[in-house]
Amino acid sequence: MSHDHDDHAHHHHTASGSTLLWATLLTLGFAAVEAGVGLWGGSLALVADAGHMVNDAAALLLAAGAAWLAQRPPSLRHSYGLGRAEFIAALINSLGLLALIAWLTISAVERLQSPQPVMGEAVSITAAIGLAINLLVAWLLARGEQNLNTRAALLHVMGDLLGSVAALLAGLVITFTGWTPIDPILSLLIGALILFSSVRLLREALHGLMEGAPFDIAPEEVGKALAAVSGVASVHDLHIWQVKAGETLLTAHLVVKDIVQWESVLDASHALLEERFAIHHATLQPEPMIRTVQWRTRTVQDHEDDAHDHGHAEQADPRKEMP
Repeated sequence: MSHDHDDHAHHHHTASGSTLLWATLLTLGFAAVEAGVGLWGGSLALVADAGHMVNDAAALLLAAGAAWLAQRPPSLRHSYGLGRAEFIAALINSLGLLALIAWLTISAVERLQSPQPVMGEAVSITAAIGLAINLLVAWLLARGEQNLNTRAALLHVMGDLLGSVAALLAGLVITFTGWTPIDPILSLLIGALILFSSVRLLREALHGLMEGAPFDIAPEEVGKALAAVSGVASVHDLHIWQVKAGETLLTAHLVVKDIVQWESVLDASHALLEERFAIHHATLQPEPMIRTVQWRTRTVQDHEDDAHDHGHAEQADPRKEMP
């Protein structure tokens, strides 16, 4: 069953990498056309959209590379595999989006202060074609495997799709009204929309790299559920983290009432983790109930006794005796 699961995962990662590669080629090809028309037509929204598409292409290539690394089998050096490459790719992609938003904001403010003529018709036609390309790429990504890596790539494309809509609207408004400030205003609006999702993606990527527990799993609930398993007295040293998006790992110490019953307790604990929390990789260590820990506050007399014992130890130390 483990072999079938590995083959299934391998198939999904291969399909994901192929989809990302086709999406990259479509995005990069049209970005060159859009950048040329934007510079020729004087549209900041179109140039910004082209820059976003180039950023998308880099993000898609990075995501494709991460998908390829994630499908590599575990080794002695990397016993969990290389799935964490997805978190690294998402981190770089989110930082790239933030850099693009910063550039877009600065350019839009400059354009508002110094308006420039824009060829509305050329911008509208090019933006309409770009919108169709982005819809196709978004469809390819949405129908593929969904993980943090493809979500990062899809976020780039959705932001670019909004950019194409903004450029199209800007071109139409300029064509029919001649009001050029609509171009940088819409650019700022799109930047603000992308900013929210970019920060959220950055947070998730950093959380994964710092081995945080998945946001959809509450560690305290997992601990209480394990402690409620028949035969378990208490749970401690509970750790939950992800090696990659969708693959959660857990380790914990279970204090059991009867060590002889450990095998049945272990089976029940694994079943609970799989069915209720979708945790399929758990390492559980048993501990018998043979020790009782009592907590009390140290008194002044305790400290005096320690100092007295320490003095006797120094006098008895043969290394401090003269030869």
